[in-house]
Amino acid sequence: MEGYARHVKASLSPDQALEMQAVDALAARLLAHIASTADEIATLHVHNAKSKAIQDHFAVLLREELGFGEEVVLTPQTGLVTQARPDFFFTLAEQRGIIAEVERGGTITNNHDLKDLWKAHVAADAHHLFLIVPHNNWREDGRPRERPFLTVSRRLGAFFGDERREIDVLSVHVFAY
Repeated sequence: MEGYARHVKASLSPDQALEMQAVDALAARLLAHIASTADEIATLHVHNAKSKAIQDHFAVLLREELGFGEEVVLTPQTGLVTQARPDFFFTLAEQRGIIAEVERGGTITNNHDLKDLWKAHVAADAHHLFLIVPHNNWREDGRPRERPFLTVSRRLGAFFGDERREIDVLSVHVFAY
């Protein structure tokens, strides 16, 4: 089952293309982590499990191995009443970074994917979004009740590929667990 979608602005400057190499390398590490810990993730991602358990699982890689900060308050936006505090944040350069959000039950039912994209869009110091979402969310009887990865990949992909639709986010990477 495919579990990764990458969306990037249609045109990149040479500096942005170089930055994308670093972002893609971090994305590859996250993909490898998901693949190597799939059995552990499956034991955590069950009906009525706590979202924090999933976030803590990914914190091992993101915070401890890759150097993402956790629950970092981003630079406040002039004119916006927001103090964005993503699950994780990685600084690439001054005022350049990656927001990483781990979602579970409310990914599409509460539009958390779109809220996370908005957070990346309005953050002065973030230009990339890593969004970690379930392949499936489960019913009590073990059947899937929704498939967030496919929906999120399609919805967020609509903001890329055509300069008229593009927003102020250089790339979005959607990972399925």
